[in-house]
Amino acid sequence: HARAAQSFAGIAIGLGLTLVHLISIPVTNTSVNPARSTSQAIFVGDWALAELWLFWVAPIIGAVLAGLVYKMIAADKA
Repeated sequence: HARAAQSFAGIAIGLGLTLVHLISIPVTNTSVNPARSTSQAIFVGDWALAELWLFWVAPIIGAVLAGLVYKMIAADKA
């Protein structure tokens, strides 16, 4: 976006990931990296492999939805 501060993007992303980890790791031992989730599921096997698809599909669906919402918001302002 033209008005967004380019130098601020890395800080915003880093703080967002930090917040996700601080909140969810103590509760569910979460992983926000599909590659890490895959490696752990391979070692655990059984139920972890059965639920692995969600760690790959959910981020893709979220990215597509975020892109569509951004296009709708940006189109309204243009």
